[in-house]
Amino acid sequence: MAILKSKNLKEIDAEELKSKLKELRLELIKLSSQKASKSVSNPGRIREIKRSVARILTEENIRKKQGKKIPGIKKPRKIIKKSMFHNKNK
Repeated sequence: MAILKSKNLKEIDAEELKSKLKELRLELIKLSSQKASKSVSNPGRIREIKRSVARILTEENIRKKQGKKIPGIKKPRKIIKKSMFHNKNK
């Protein structure tokens, strides 16, 4: 898959964005496993894919703020750990 630019993403509808995100994540998983086995033919491709995923997620957030929701694209939740020094009884 080619590199996705933010100008191109603005023209793509929600379903295509969802499918491209899925494809990119699958390709990233494949390349990551190749990287672990030291058989990556183009290691720079991993960076390109990560950046394309970030661009798609950024476009998703922009559309959400404008009221154009993209169904089916979810970002993983962040887990916030409480510090052992954080005390509610103060």
